[in-house]
Amino acid sequence: EDAQDLTQAFLARVVEQRGFTAVSPERGRFRSYLLGAMKHFLSNERDRAQTRKRGGAVRFVEWDGLDPEERYAGATKPTEDLEFLFDRDWALETVEGALRALRDEMAATGKGEQFDLLKGSLTGDETLPREEIAARLAMSEGAMKVAVHRLRQRYRKLLRHAVAATVGDRADLDDEMRYLANVLRRL
Repeated sequence: EDAQDLTQAFLARVVEQRGFTAVSPERGRFRSYLLGAMKHFLSNERDRAQTRKRGGAVRFVEWDGLDPEERYAGATKPTEDLEFLFDRDWALETVEGALRALRDEMAATGKGEQFDLLKGSLTGDETLPREEIAARLAMSEGAMKVAVHRLRQRYRKLLRHAVAATVGDRADLDDEMRYLANVLRRL
């Protein structure tokens, strides 16, 4: 709930202060601008929260009086790299968007089932043996290999198109594709 409140407050502040007017492709990537603005906002919010009067809204809990389950539930978790989490969400959403676009294209041509069965060859989550997939699709194994090859080619184009929409200069596209691959490798 706190994260949702902070996100809404951040977006409200950006809209109120017309924060996107300073954005231009010549000044860098939009994702980098957004990340920097969010870091700055969170830093200010953290400072503001620390300056409140001490003890005003604090409720003391007797730590030893808690049973072990409650005690560990209240323990702080190690902080994760917020920048990586931001990049991870961007990468996963970009990949999912390309997969959705490919699924929609194939469903429009009557090949939705083929996509569903072959999707694992794109994501590395093949759940069925290829022989069984070929039998379900009434294809020879050779025809299925060709279908997988074409599926991968189209997916690659859709993914590049999705990433291209996030860069201001087409010259940055290959760097951004490498960055996307690096983020996905870290998952």
